Parts: sequence; C-alpha cells; structure tokens
Amino acid sequence: MTSIELLADALAAYRAGDRERATELAGQAGRDGSSLADELRTYLAGDGSAPVYDQPSAFTAFIRGGGNVGLYRALSTELAARYDAAKPESLLDLGCGDGLAVVPALEQATHVPARIDLVEPSAALLEGVHERVPAAQCWQATAQEFLARDDLGWDFVQSTFALQSIEPEQRAEVLRTLQQRAGKLVLAEFDVPEFTEGSPEHLRSLVARYERGVAEYGEDASLVAQGFLLPVLLGLVAGHERTNWEHPAATWAEQLETAGFTDVGVEPLADYWWSPAVLITAS
Repeated sequence: MTSIELLADALAAYRAGDRERATELAGQAGRDGSSLADELRTYLAGDGSAPVYDQPSAFTAFIRGGGNVGLYRALSTELAARYDAAKPESLLDLGCGDGLAVVPALEQATHVPARIDLVEPSAALLEGVHERVPAAQCWQATAQEFLARDDLGWDFVQSTFALQSIEPEQRAEVLRTLQQRAGKLVLAEFDVPEFTEGSPEHLRSLVARYERGVAEYGEDASLVAQGFLLPVLLGLVAGHERTNWEHPAATWAEQLETAGFTDVGVEPLADYWWSPAVLITAS
C-alpha cells in the first residue's frame, strides 16, 4: 500500500473511533517517508484537545507562510482595486483575523472608507489588527453576535476565508442579514472538490492535499501541523469539534442566491495547495 492509502485508512480508523489503529497505520505510512504521517502519529500520541484558534502562534505561522504568502498578496491587491472602484464610505470585515488581508488592502488603496468595522472572535488576533488600523472600530464577536447587536448597514462587506467557519444553518441567517444591510458583498473562499464525506475517495483526497500543505512549511511544519492543520483535518474527518464547512464555489453562489442576493459572480483568485481560491461577489 502507498503512504496515501495507508493514511486514508488511518483517517478512516480515526473516523470510526479507533485511535490506536489510526496511530499504527500512520506509523506505517511514516516509514514510507510521509511527513504528514509523522505529524499525525505525533498528534494522536498526545491528547489532541487544544482548540485550533487557541494556539495563535501556530495559526500565525500557517497564515503568514507557505502558499498563503502569494494567496494573500493577490487577495489584498484585488480588495484594494475594489475599494478604489466602488469608493465605499463604510466597510465591514467579518472574521478579519489579524488583518492579513484587510490591512495591506487599505494601505494599497487610494480610497479608504470613512467608517471601518473589523469583527473577529479571537482576542489575540484582533489585538494585532487594532494596532495596524487604529481608526477602525474593532469588535471581538462572532459574525452572528455582531450582526444581532444593531441595524447598521455598510456599502462594502468582505469576509476572507471566514464564513466557512460558520455552520451552514447559522451561515444562512448571516447571509440573509447581510443581504439587507450590505451594498456589495465580497467573499474569498476555496472551490473545494465535492465528495461523499468519509468515502475512500474523500479521505485519499484529503491526505494528498494535506501532504502538500505540510510540505510548504519547512522548519515550521511541526508547529503548523500540530497547532492548526491536524486539528482542522481531524475535525473534518470525525465531525466533532469541526471548525470548517466548505463547499464548491457553485454551492456558495447558490447559498447567496437563496439569501436573496441577485447579482452573484465567481472569479478565480489564486492556485493553492488545498483548492483553488476564488472571489465571490454579490449585491
């Protein structure tokens, strides 16, 4: 068996609740030279209980390294061009993180909105962006909590790889609210392939893509894998403590149309180890 097949079987065992068998299979795959297998075996040997975004050093290393460097450069350039074209007076960023997308976009743009609201549930990440955009109003809250607190509207609303972290039923309500309160909505998301969750094809695809992802991080590979990539991967596989609900781009467009948006478009943004990144616009 190849390391990809062994790791897919390890994920299947983990999904079935057999952590010991998953660890054994990861060890076998590691002997075939798989970096992901070594990281998985190490992770499974620990308690694996720390929530993903409670380890900001791992997330920061992930988001500021590997393929994310080119991805966020392209994203910020696109956002800046859209600020200049639309000239919004008010901007909302839902799930802004530490500002990796919005800060360079504002720095590049010739037009800067007069009112900027930045929303992020992680206090550690929000602190970083507040220092870099002192004129912005920063809110430590989830999108759901923030949108429930008042009836403000915005000319331009963006969310970059963040709405995938909201369970689809709750996300539907967020999108319905934004349809009433956003002049233009821009989402950056991944156009992920569609599989039956937990199928052999799905697990092999996850392994192949995560192997590429881990390989991009060099000496930071263990920090990124243990503190971010593996908790996300195993959450996808097992369904508990899940942090991401992603879809093909066409499904994102359908969700926006269901929420009441009438002018929805999808544009390519960048290639990426996980899946192609796209910009989804709606108004």
